Amino acid sequence: MTEAESGSETGAGGRTLWHGRFAGGPADELLAYTVSLPYDRRLAPDDIAGSRAHVRGLVRGGILDGLEASAVLAALDQVEEELADGRFAFAPSDEDIHTAVERRVTELAGDAGAKLHTGRSRNDQVATDLRLYTKRALIQVAQRVLELQTVLLDRATDAAGAYLPGYTHLQRAQPVLLSHHLLAHGWALARDVDRLLDTRVRADVSPLGAGALAGSSLPLDPSGTAADLGFAGVFDNSLDAVSDRDFVAEALFDLALLGVHLSRIGEEIVLWSTDEFGFLKLDDAYATGSSMLPQKKNPDIAELARGRSGRLIGHLTGILTTLKGLPLSYNRDLQEDKEPLFDAVDQSVLALGAIGGLLASSRFVTDAMAAAADSPYASATDLAELLVERGTPFRDAHAIVGEIVRTALDGGAPMADLVRDHPKLGPEAADLLLPGVSVTRRTTRGGAGPAAVEAQIARFEARLETDRSRITEA
Repeated sequence: MTEAESGSETGAGGRTLWHGRFAGGPADELLAYTVSLPYDRRLAPDDIAGSRAHVRGLVRGGILDGLEASAVLAALDQVEEELADGRFAFAPSDEDIHTAVERRVTELAGDAGAKLHTGRSRNDQVATDLRLYTKRALIQVAQRVLELQTVLLDRATDAAGAYLPGYTHLQRAQPVLLSHHLLAHGWALARDVDRLLDTRVRADVSPLGAGALAGSSLPLDPSGTAADLGFAGVFDNSLDAVSDRDFVAEALFDLALLGVHLSRIGEEIVLWSTDEFGFLKLDDAYATGSSMLPQKKNPDIAELARGRSGRLIGHLTGILTTLKGLPLSYNRDLQEDKEPLFDAVDQSVLALGAIGGLLASSRFVTDAMAAAADSPYASATDLAELLVERGTPFRDAHAIVGEIVRTALDGGAPMADLVRDHPKLGPEAADLLLPGVSVTRRTTRGGAGPAAVEAQIARFEARLETDRSRITEA
C-alpha cells in the first residue's frame, strides 16, 4: 500500500493520512475496493525493519532526538511482538499494514510516534518492504529447488544401471540410463536457481528516501538506511525508485518457468504411473484414491503441478499487462503487484516440497523400463553409426538401416536376422540389438551411457555444492 493506496480513516485520532485535503470521509465502497490489509500484512516484518532503519536515519539527520527515537523503536519492538504472538488488534481503519503499524506506534509512543512518517511516503515505504520480502522469498524458493535437486541426485545415484526408452515426439527413440533422465530435470532446475539468484541481485536496491516521487528537502540518509537494511545499493532516481516493479515481473517469470519445469516432471509422473507405461509406482502417502472407483491410485500432486503452472504463467501475464501502460511515477495499479507474487511464491514452495516427497518415495519399475527399451528398433542409430565407422556415409547408412526397419515391421523377417544377413552389417552388428547393449554405447560428454553419466553425476554434485554456498552467502 502506498501514498495513493489510502482510503480509510487511520491514526490515533481516527483521521485519514490525508484528511486535511478532504471535507468528508471516504465512502464504504472505496474502502472495500482499495483495502489491502488482508494480504499485505505478511509484509509486517519488512515494514517494521524499514521503519527502524528510517528512524535511525532521522536521528542521523537531526530530525529525531535520542529520546524520541528510543520511544519509537521501543514501540516498534512491541508492535513486532504483538504481531508475532497474535495480540495485535487491527482496527477497522487499518487499510494496510503500513497504517496499522504507524497507528499502533503512535498509540504507544505519542507525539514521537507521529514523527515516524517524516520524510517518508508509502510509495517508497512499500517499494522497500516488497524488495525486502522478494529478496527473502527468492532465497526460500531457491533452497527448496536445491532440496528437489538433491532428491533427483539421490535417485539418480541409486538407479545404477537401470535404463528406459528416451523419447522424442513421445515415441521411443534410444535407450538412456534412468540416472541420465532424472538429471536432465536436475539441470533444468539448476538454471532456475541461477535465475532466482540473479533476480535477487536486481531486487537488492533500496528505494527508501525517494519519498512520494521526488525525494525530500529534509536531511535524509538513503545510503545509510540502505546499508542498515542490508541492501547492496541505493536508488539513483526517485521517480524510478517508486515506480519500478521490474523485480516483481522478473521474479514472476522465474517462478513461472520453474512451474513449467515442475509441470514437465509432473507430466512424466502421470505417464509413467499409468498401467500403459508401468514405469513408476506411487507411495500411498503421495497418492489419492477415488470416491467411486476402488481400484484407483491417482497422481494428484503431479497433476496439480501441471495445472498450477498455468496459474503462475497467468500471474506473470497479469503483472506485465498492469505495468505496460503506466506513466511515471507511482500509480494505484501497482497495488496489484503483491497478491500474484505472494501466491506464486507460496505455490512454488508447496509444489517443490510435494514433488520432492513423491519422487523420494516412489518405486521405479526398472524391469518394465528395460523391457520397453529393449526393442531392436531402438538400436537403429547404433547400426547406422557402426556403418559410418566402417566407412559408409551417414546418409547412406541411414537409408540402409531404415530399409531394414521397414522390412522387419512389414513382417519380412525379424530385425536381428535381417541385420545378421546384411552384407554390410553381419553378426557383430546383430549383437548391438541384444538387451542392454545400446545404452552402453553413448560415450560423449553429457550423453546417456554409463561413463558419461558417472562424470555427469560428479559435475552435478559439484554444482549443488556451489549453489548451496551461493544461497548461504546471498
